[in-house]
Amino acid sequence: MRPDIQTAAFLLLTAAVVAMFTRRLRMPYSVGLVIAGIGLAFLPFAPNVDLTKDLIFTVLLPPLLFEAAFYIHWPQLRRDFPLIGALATIGVVLSAAVTAFGMRWFAGWPESSALVFGTLIAATDPVSVIATFKEAGARGRLLVLIEAESLFNDGTAAVAFGVAVTLASGLQAHPLEISLLLAQTVGGGILCGAAVSLGALLLAGKTDDHLVEIAVSAVAAYGSFVLADRLGLSGVLATITAGLVMGNCRWFGNISERGEETMHAFWEFAAFAANSFIFLLIGIHEAHQNFAAVWLPALAAIGLVTLGRAVSIYPCCALFARTSLRVGMSHQHILFWGGMRGAVALALALGLPADLPQRETILTVTFAVVAFSVFAQGLTMPSLLRRMGEIT
Repeated sequence: MRPDIQTAAFLLLTAAVVAMFTRRLRMPYSVGLVIAGIGLAFLPFAPNVDLTKDLIFTVLLPPLLFEAAFYIHWPQLRRDFPLIGALATIGVVLSAAVTAFGMRWFAGWPESSALVFGTLIAATDPVSVIATFKEAGARGRLLVLIEAESLFNDGTAAVAFGVAVTLASGLQAHPLEISLLLAQTVGGGILCGAAVSLGALLLAGKTDDHLVEIAVSAVAAYGSFVLADRLGLSGVLATITAGLVMGNCRWFGNISERGEETMHAFWEFAAFAANSFIFLLIGIHEAHQNFAAVWLPALAAIGLVTLGRAVSIYPCCALFARTSLRVGMSHQHILFWGGMRGAVALALALGLPADLPQRETILTVTFAVVAFSVFAQGLTMPSLLRRMGEIT
């Protein structure tokens, strides 16, 4: 069932309590939420909310993508964009290939299932990554790299996933047709996000009412996603573009000083609420997964996804070793271990066609990889950042 007002209020109250406890325990907030969700699942009054692709993609993901992109400064992004672009394209392809090949030959999955799983699990999840790094107190170029890469490779993987599902359904596609589809989906999503956000900025510039300005920004976040999705374009890239434009192109439409302050507060809360709902629901549904039935492919997937992340980070960074975009080895290690998976991978897995071979196994294995990301990577990330001198 869809969450009602009472359920949403209960989950938000739970999130507030978890936030207070995790801060005192110095535990990553996302980890605390998943643990709380697992605990809620065994209570007689456990929230009965279906975790669906539509719920994640059209309700919870847009504010998180928009808020993260809104605070990325264009000069910083422009300086590192060649590196970020390589990680978000070449890196995603390498990671997907390693995982798909491994699941085909080591887990014995059909080629179609292995390819679909490789693409859906290839991208790091901006929800998990950004939450973990911000909580840990990461700053500077490292935070820009990890945030921007997680945002853009998420869009790349979502597009690649669509192609993989098309191929898995038995439809034949010429490489040229696939290239045109990719260009249309990616380019169209970016143009859609830019058009919606520029229109929103122009409209916001006509008033000094801070409530109207907030409403316009919300329309830009959700409207860009929904419009792009309805047109068969990348809703993820559309919302990311909308956030970047509204956060950096203020000259197109002036936002009042009070609007700036309230907009920051609004989006900070919206991201907190969406983030809380996602991790609590992940925990609730993790508790009902039969991991014992898929322990072997789950272990194989965790190892292959980790290996794929290494193959995507170190070679791509090596391409820029002799340039001004060089990434230090300590930052490369952090980028590697910070490649967490979460809500986006689950949303894609939940949206798999019912007739896809190994569908239920893929879904359970995806939950297993997400659990590993949250607990193994999420819990150790602060200590890794501290050891590398990124935080004190």
